[in-house]
Amino acid sequence: MIETPVLNAKEAARRDAFVGRLFQAYIEGGNLATVYLGDRLGLYQALADLGSATPAELAARAGTHERYTREWLEQQVVAGIIEVTDAQAEAMIRRYHLPPGHAEVLLARDSVNYLAPLARVVGGAQPMPALLEAFQTGGGVPYTDYGLDIREGQADLARTMYINLLTTAWLPAIPDVHARLHADPPARVADIACGYGWSSLELARAYPKVRLDGFDSDEASIAAARTTAVEAGLADRVTFTVRDATDPRLAGAYDLVTVFNAIHDMARPVEALRVIRGLVAARGTVITMEPRAPEAFTAPGDPFDQIRYLGSIMFCLPTGMAEQPSAGTGQTMRPATLRRYAMEASFREVEILPIEHPLMRFYRLIP
Repeated sequence: MIETPVLNAKEAARRDAFVGRLFQAYIEGGNLATVYLGDRLGLYQALADLGSATPAELAARAGTHERYTREWLEQQVVAGIIEVTDAQAEAMIRRYHLPPGHAEVLLARDSVNYLAPLARVVGGAQPMPALLEAFQTGGGVPYTDYGLDIREGQADLARTMYINLLTTAWLPAIPDVHARLHADPPARVADIACGYGWSSLELARAYPKVRLDGFDSDEASIAAARTTAVEAGLADRVTFTVRDATDPRLAGAYDLVTVFNAIHDMARPVEALRVIRGLVAARGTVITMEPRAPEAFTAPGDPFDQIRYLGSIMFCLPTGMAEQPSAGTGQTMRPATLRRYAMEASFREVEILPIEHPLMRFYRLIP
């Protein structure tokens, strides 16, 4: 145990600032948990549908208990998330409403500002006992142990990027790829580690000639992707499969292979990249998207670097370590690391593409 030290004025000020920071982290972490409740219970949507509501009206609309609903509403006002018309009115008759800007963040699933899924990623069930064990043993935590909240939260966050940017900004910034996807004969595309399939479906929607195969090792994600493909009317051109991409029948079959935000999660990325290289036809292209980690470690880090390390510790590194042997890459994979992996997988060159995004970096891997 460390005894309480005697601090000079500068050290005391730094301590006090850190105390304040942890208190604020506790508050904001708790606020995120209440956003999770509002999201999962449909309270935000019900409030938006009603326009304004008393606790009883909102509880009736959302199918929740009035007392819990009243406490949640008051907490949301105190936290500055929703607003109350008259704070001095009796508790039962106060009317609450959701500010339009906050409604976009919490409810507008097609907006780039839609961030309610963050509450599912953080506020959902975290396998903390398994994570503690992984830290002690060097093992990992399988992806399936993280559950539905994190799987859906990640998919919804990715969806907003894909439907807003993938085919309107990112791929058009690669002119030869953009042109090939519009050209004849129809391009064949493989989307590796496709998850819920949002990138695959957006590609198929924007480029109506392409034939696309999405591959992922998670059966629940593939099942969800298949359902969405049918609902979107794209199942005739898009297939989703829990399948080993090393199948020799797939060798050289694809004009474009995409790997979005996944290589850093792979236990054996060099082996995976070697397989991916084999999928590409003559003159084909491999495009990858990975977190925009700095070229070198820096301290202290900016907010985006902090986000990357949080995601790495809590999810990416443990899932990558669940299968052994593992490269143990993590979400902070730097460009030099991806370049090394690609060279070991017999790619000739790795090009960083001129696509700007605060969180993501894009690469072309040249066979």
